[in-house]
Amino acid sequence: MGASGPARPCGSRPSRTGRRDTLTAEQIIRTAIELLDAEGLDGLNMRSLGKRLESAATAVYWHVKNKDNLIRLAGDEVWNEIELPDLDALDWRTAATTMATGLHTMLTRHPWLGQAFASHLFYGPGKARHDDHSLAIYEMAGFAGAEADQAAATVFIFVLGSALAASATISLTRRLGRDGGNAEELLRDTVAQAGEVAMQFPRLRSRIGTAAASDYAAVPDNSFEFGLKTILDGLEDRIAASRPSSGHGAD
Repeated sequence: MGASGPARPCGSRPSRTGRRDTLTAEQIIRTAIELLDAEGLDGLNMRSLGKRLESAATAVYWHVKNKDNLIRLAGDEVWNEIELPDLDALDWRTAATTMATGLHTMLTRHPWLGQAFASHLFYGPGKARHDDHSLAIYEMAGFAGAEADQAAATVFIFVLGSALAASATISLTRRLGRDGGNAEELLRDTVAQAGEVAMQFPRLRSRIGTAAASDYAAVPDNSFEFGLKTILDGLEDRIAASRPSSGHGAD
């Protein structure tokens, strides 16, 4: 009973502790991201992660403290997928569009991340790398100090909101499909019932039958591009308005 040797996490099995020596934090984080992509936040637990890693769940604890810490690490890692535009080769609007589009692509690729913002604290070098480059873009545009922060935050909030529609639908579909439910049928019935309500309102009634009105949580085509362009147009106008007039003098 009183075996000597280094202490192990409670419940670990000696026959499998060797596996912890071959696991790396990078491998655990990458596998956690794959599991989160496939199953969402609710689907991530140390047992399912250990199964994917072909390791005892307790071996993971040698590298990460707990599930919340693992989600934070995974959530920071995916920010490295966003390509940072070369500010020496591009104008600020092209750079801003490229970076916002990359952020949108990343958030829709990992729909759990947007949802996790409401329940987890995130920080780390991956997100800091993105945020620092984003500020550099808006400083290059002509914003300074707090206004650069506001410009970057305005674009970020828009991109996050645009991506949340898709991630919410994925999460909802998973929930409706649990316990053998037919998610597609339930969503189809909901859209039909919403259409009956919409018939009472003239503007909604005129749009019944369009793609945006036929799918649950759908938005009109090119809505992201339209919204991003509109925001950048507004920022560009603000910069122009703040520049000194090029007139020949005051009256």
